[in-house]
Amino acid sequence: MKILLLGRSGQVGAALAPLLRRFGPVFAPTHAEVDLARPDSVRDAVRACSPSLIVNAAAYTAVDRAESEPELARAVNAEALGVLAREASRYDALLVHYSTDYVFDGTKSAPYVEDDAPAPLGVYGQTKLAGEQAVLASDCRHLIFRTSWVYAATGRNFLLTMLRLAREQPRLRVVDDQRGAPTSARAIARGTVQALDYALGDSGLDGVYHMTAGGQTSWHGFACAILARAGLDTPVDPIPTSAYPTPARRPLNSLLDNARLAARFGVRLPDWEAGLDETLKELAAASAAT
Repeated sequence: MKILLLGRSGQVGAALAPLLRRFGPVFAPTHAEVDLARPDSVRDAVRACSPSLIVNAAAYTAVDRAESEPELARAVNAEALGVLAREASRYDALLVHYSTDYVFDGTKSAPYVEDDAPAPLGVYGQTKLAGEQAVLASDCRHLIFRTSWVYAATGRNFLLTMLRLAREQPRLRVVDDQRGAPTSARAIARGTVQALDYALGDSGLDGVYHMTAGGQTSWHGFACAILARAGLDTPVDPIPTSAYPTPARRPLNSLLDNARLAARFGVRLPDWEAGLDETLKELAAASAAT
């Protein structure tokens, strides 16, 4: 079985690449080779591979910049998905795609389930929702995994930003009224592969699933846990969202209910603190090796 992986240099894509090889050879073009903002580039990549499995781990993820670049965000997050879905149908391939908690407005008091009505607050969430809808409107086989607060030992993410700022600044201020489940890219990759063990042979499992780490915290709580485990004593002051204005509005509640994922695939990601410990160990090992 041939596999096309898009977004191999991203956090989730990098974690997925070695794990997907258990299913067959992986064709993982670079961004220079496949530009999701160009439909012909996406189409050509699929046809060059003739895959049985397409995994799209690429996305426009600059949440604030998307407010001033809506056309580019829509091209990558929505229009490219329409092309991928049509090409997946052409090759009878299973399409795996990652979406986000930002499809919801965050006003619900409990964790969101897959069937809750989406109501994105900004361009990023709107375009990710449009991408989901493009896949669902097609007749291709699909798994859509919504996740949240993704981080890894590489790339640009909250974990690495906190570690850098804690060494540069005498005191930090971090939002404490947004809640979610920080989810490591490695946990998402492992969960995806576990789900694929079932889904590749059963089209009845197609659909939308929430996939986040267990437990919950705030950005402030996540920051405090990061610094404590890293042995950094930089003070972190809790602040409300209103004290840290950004171009794009964020949902106050980013919690997703993972019960459907567990029921259909037996997949339960570890608690967010376990994912943090694993990622910090990976960072320490990389640092020791340099």
